[in-house]
Amino acid sequence: MSRWGYFVRRLLLAIPVVLFGTTITFLVLRMGPLDPVAAILGPNVPASKYEQIEQQLGLNQPLWEQYIDYMIGLLTFDLGESYVIKDGTTAMTLIVQHAPRTLWLGFWSVLIPLFIGIPLGFYAGLNPNTFSDYIASFGGIVWRAMPNFWLGVILLSVLSQSKDYSGMLTFGLFEFEWAKLFVNTKIIGQPPLDFYDPSGTTAIALGGTTLFNFPLFEFDSTKFLQAVKMVLPPAIVLGSSSMGNEMRLGRTAVLETVNSNYVETARAKGLSNRKIVWKHVFRNALIPLVPIILNEAFLLIGGSVILETIFSINGLGYLFFQAALQGDVPLVGSLMFIFILIIVFMNILQDFMYTIIDPRVGYE
Repeated sequence: MSRWGYFVRRLLLAIPVVLFGTTITFLVLRMGPLDPVAAILGPNVPASKYEQIEQQLGLNQPLWEQYIDYMIGLLTFDLGESYVIKDGTTAMTLIVQHAPRTLWLGFWSVLIPLFIGIPLGFYAGLNPNTFSDYIASFGGIVWRAMPNFWLGVILLSVLSQSKDYSGMLTFGLFEFEWAKLFVNTKIIGQPPLDFYDPSGTTAIALGGTTLFNFPLFEFDSTKFLQAVKMVLPPAIVLGSSSMGNEMRLGRTAVLETVNSNYVETARAKGLSNRKIVWKHVFRNALIPLVPIILNEAFLLIGGSVILETIFSINGLGYLFFQAALQGDVPLVGSLMFIFILIIVFMNILQDFMYTIIDPRVGYE
């Protein structure tokens, strides 16, 4: 089977998964405790007014008709309009407005454990039973044991009361304009993501001084640094659990790979340690880490709801929390549909990564 044939097959197999997930979401929303009419009008409303709004929303129709309308709307990406959060605004508009903040948080929450947890785990595996191995293993256990919500509250409390946080990150370079702006940036709130302007003409403007011109976009480095500073604390908290997992599993995978027969054969052939490590050890040690790395999507979906509320980031997680809390049924259903698509896509990507890293895995 070719790669594209395998891809088409996986897409076809993903269709019933998406339908099943959206069906469960529909049943929970329609038969659960959320009452969209009460969310709009309040608990104490006349029965006539209640029935009028219920008829306008189509909630008095048979359940199967509501289900068909619901599925047609989702599959055509006609996600409906918000009832409560922003009346009259389409759910897709709200998702597009809040998604960049969640993507910015998700990017850093995946990048930090990817470039810290895995290298430390590999280093510990290549140097077993040493002091550095003990420190890395202990750190992985500590990071894994701390709950995200607790760590987020503690880190927010510490950083909000500390004046040294910004100074340490700028390494004392307060004479630069960008360093001053970086220091004065708060750590709570929505990160300024308007540092990129596709219609601009200046590529990099550092501290108000243009370094060079580029005719396609404008990049403001001061706002970029501010956005990085505001997202680092929640990203560290969100990625802490995965960082501990990747560190411990990376160490175990390297230890198992180093003691394998093909590595011993490579040593017997006289290959250098560097070639053995990069060509044989690292690539095979990455195989059990693929699902851990891609499961960051699940961590992002679940953890961002809490951390975006704690750090007031106001992304998709915060939007989902407010929509569920206030009974905005169309918005909750739309966000769940987006989350299901992300999870299914990550599963397909995971299988593709297996075939790339491990040639023994075929498309059959």
